[in-house]
Amino acid sequence: MSRLSRRGAALLGALAFIAVGCTQGADDGGSTFKVGLLTPGPVSDGGWNAGAYEALQEIKRELGAEVSNQQVATPADFEQGFRGYAQQGFAIVFGHGFEFQDPALRAANDFPNTDFVVSSGSVSARNVASLQFDLDQATYLAGMLAASLSETGRAGCIGGIELPVIKKTFDGFIAGAKSVNSDFVVSTAYTGNFEDVAAARAAASAMIAQGADFLIHNADAAGLGVFQAAKDHGILAFGTNGDQSSAAPETVLASAVISIPAAFLQVARESKDKHFEGRVIQEGLAEGAIQLIYNPRLESRVPAAVKAKVAAAEEKIRLGKLEVTP
Repeated sequence: MSRLSRRGAALLGALAFIAVGCTQGADDGGSTFKVGLLTPGPVSDGGWNAGAYEALQEIKRELGAEVSNQQVATPADFEQGFRGYAQQGFAIVFGHGFEFQDPALRAANDFPNTDFVVSSGSVSARNVASLQFDLDQATYLAGMLAASLSETGRAGCIGGIELPVIKKTFDGFIAGAKSVNSDFVVSTAYTGNFEDVAAARAAASAMIAQGADFLIHNADAAGLGVFQAAKDHGILAFGTNGDQSSAAPETVLASAVISIPAAFLQVARESKDKHFEGRVIQEGLAEGAIQLIYNPRLESRVPAAVKAKVAAAEEKIRLGKLEVTP
């Protein structure tokens, strides 16, 4: 799930990094386990990128790794980032988003001694693995909540860029809502980037004007605009990727959460132990990587019968008895 923005600043940073990497050579000759992270947006977004940065710090603590992260903006920058880390002898590099797939494959072909991991990807090679997070399983549950509690029978989804992994989370939300009320109406809009808070706020306000009384976003930092619009109009919203209840404690009813640190730590440990295997790794409710987390300040607004129905659906998903999206 990944994100394209701020080309100028990120490009300068990427070029500077590459220059440093080239002067140091392909390997510094040391035995330090080095782990790199490329994110398409700021790690201060409280969601997608923040989760990856948290994972990087967990790897540092648990594995004693030397870590580094960069924010990059375009596919060319993605590949330069991968290559720069590999030239410096990094053992493993994470590209945090769907659009890192092709750059990872190209870099991996030239740097067989570095392992590459793509979040929300579907590619693999000898030294390339993809992590697929089934966030739609949690957004399905959020959709059930929305349809169960809505007074208008309408909700809205606001995304950044229309990527397949983002659309899938909204498809899950819609499927969950319609499992409760087949006539429930869900509108979807994309702002075209993941940092324009004002654009997300405007899109959310337009949906509220059309009758939506629940909103969900998958827009990274721009999602704050969705929360602002919901607060302005006195309705509730859902967070995604991380637990975002603290970002808008009176507005976010629950969050569809990815436990990114556990997934990153698993593959980083494999890399350190020289057991890395290129493959697609599926992470969902059954693996403990996906959750729906209620905001404790607002949880009492969900009737016990509704919570029980959502919990029953969650158990079916976990056991493989309910497929939320095709």
